[in-house]
Amino acid sequence: MYTNNIKNVKVEDVDMEGAKNSKIQWLITKHHGAQNFAMRRFILEKDAVIPKHQHPWEHEIFVLSGSGIVGAGNEEKELGPGDFAFIPPDVPHWYRKTSKDDWIFICIIPYKK
Repeated sequence: MYTNNIKNVKVEDVDMEGAKNSKIQWLITKHHGAQNFAMRRFILEKDAVIPKHQHPWEHEIFVLSGSGIVGAGNEEKELGPGDFAFIPPDVPHWYRKTSKDDWIFICIIPYKK
């Protein structure tokens, strides 16, 4: 078993062209023994944006606090605490913070097999 606390996990800038005021923490990865999924925590700060992008894997998102827009394909939805979303593989998607407070969410992605 692996346990930890977010206070002990490095906070990094989202490494993507066009990303603004967006941070990521890699909570559970292959390094911890996870063979199928990675769990990440995103912190979107003032005026944060993660621009439109896509990949060949799905995303599963659960909002912890704050609110923001998740765009996928041709639609956008505002998500707040307790909301969750599934984004299928290969669908263009993006994120934009709308709340005064930081928008914090968990995002789980599969590892390629």
